Amino acid sequence: MPIPNAPYCQPPDRNTLTPSFKLPKNACDTHVHIFDSTKYAYQENRSYTPHECNLEDLAKMHTRLGVERAVLIQASVHGIDNSAVLESCRNDLTKKRCVIAVDKSINESQIESFHEKGARGIRLNLVDKGGMPFESIDQVYELSKILLNYDWHIEFLIHVDDPEIKLKAISENIHVPIVLGHFGYMKTEKTISNEKFQEFLDVLENGNCWVKLTGPYRISSQTGIPYNDVTPFAKEIINKNSDNVIWGSDWPHVMLKHEMPNDAELIEILPNWLPTEELRKKVLVDNPSRLYGF
Repeated sequence: MPIPNAPYCQPPDRNTLTPSFKLPKNACDTHVHIFDSTKYAYQENRSYTPHECNLEDLAKMHTRLGVERAVLIQASVHGIDNSAVLESCRNDLTKKRCVIAVDKSINESQIESFHEKGARGIRLNLVDKGGMPFESIDQVYELSKILLNYDWHIEFLIHVDDPEIKLKAISENIHVPIVLGHFGYMKTEKTISNEKFQEFLDVLENGNCWVKLTGPYRISSQTGIPYNDVTPFAKEIINKNSDNVIWGSDWPHVMLKHEMPNDAELIEILPNWLPTEELRKKVLVDNPSRLYGF
């Protein structure tokens, strides 16, 4: 049930269409969430209340799209209770991985256990309530020394244009790769020439930074498909370092304020960003295989 200050999101379009072209074998969706409140309760300190979107719903959607692999991302509504993603992942480790949320109490024995269940990184959400369980970035740096032993990464949900975010310093002081979602999560109206966006591109080119092509509707000034104003951002990111770019659907598109896209429509715009089969295989198959250890 929703609570004050955590309203219901609109549900995804459950009638997933079939895309007009075939994705490469072992295509990976690196950014999905699952919500099944009958099994996994939501924390009260949250920004939204999602509709039920369970593992079976996810499988149906991916089957229609031709996606064979998935990375389940811990949602902020679950805090640091990772039961939903770990239990959904551990019985299908050939095709699933997960990224979890932890706090400063985490120890190496727990990380080893989570690794065996399919976890390959932690997520720090600096945007939504309940997503940042650490007291300081220095604590994150210390944790990254342990994560390095397991080839994990740290995924940050941040706005790269936030003046409080020192991305270059983070990339230089952290001991594992960092992954940023939603093209860097800066509104397109601020343009590619934005100083902080250019700093982000430099970090992508020269550092241990990865970027997810996820949720174009989260940065677009347009209210629906095809989000043409996102294409220059995607191309700029890919041109900087295509080896460190991955794709995700962002299903079930929580907190979307505009028109809900059909997930097949999100597939249809991929050629705008990835115009060749070689590039699509790289971003959809090869790169996620390296990052998540498929």
